[in-house]
Amino acid sequence: MNNVHMDFEAWLALATIATGIIWLVDRLLLAPKRDKSDEPNGFIEFARSFFPVLLAVLLLRAFVFEPFRIPSKSMVPTLLVGDFVLVNKFSYGLRAPVFHTKFLDLGEPERGDVVVFRYPPDPTKDYIKRVIGMPGDQITYADEHLFINGEPVDLEQLGVYDGPDADALSTMHQFMETLPEGMQHPILQVDGRRGPDVSVTVPENKYFVMGDNRDNSADSRVWGFVPEENLVGKAFMIWMSVDFSEFDVRFSRIGHILH
Repeated sequence: MNNVHMDFEAWLALATIATGIIWLVDRLLLAPKRDKSDEPNGFIEFARSFFPVLLAVLLLRAFVFEPFRIPSKSMVPTLLVGDFVLVNKFSYGLRAPVFHTKFLDLGEPERGDVVVFRYPPDPTKDYIKRVIGMPGDQITYADEHLFINGEPVDLEQLGVYDGPDADALSTMHQFMETLPEGMQHPILQVDGRRGPDVSVTVPENKYFVMGDNRDNSADSRVWGFVPEENLVGKAFMIWMSVDFSEFDVRFSRIGHILH
């Protein structure tokens, strides 16, 4: 069984259960004995009012969509610091709130998906990366080149990257990477910096993930594979983007569908 940690979802579940018990006790035991002219005390009224709201939020967050804020530059240029993404919670199956155990299998990640997952070394933290290696794949990353099952992944050079979250002290080169299935996405490489080389076979029920900002990402090259049970969901859309350094909303990014 997965370890339970007191994150927002756990507190939300506890609040829902507590207000639900009060609502049920009032409805079944107290309300029938209460004179119609009497009003329930403030605590009971609070629980009755908030229980359906908390229940709706818990169900929506646990089984449908969950918001996630991008805290680092590891997925630039696809995702910027201050982007807020929506995560599809049912793409990879429905899981019980708090315990994260899957009870309905609805699908598995595909290569190229941008996924949110519980960080394997510390499951209290959520990370976001791109799925590069599927179970059974041989993944090699050497001299800034990616190989999948012995075949080099195609890179098209796009020029110097000077967009948002660019490294002010180094030159960043942008490439279009084409995965074996044909999915394309941009990646960055940084002059004078090199991501770790690795050659591994992805075990069953695990995934190899990498950040699009290849030389500024701690990912499966560093801490290993993502177990299937750690998956939270598929990130599919930017619903808000804020440049906190300028306190500016980046309206052009709102509604952008992730690829």
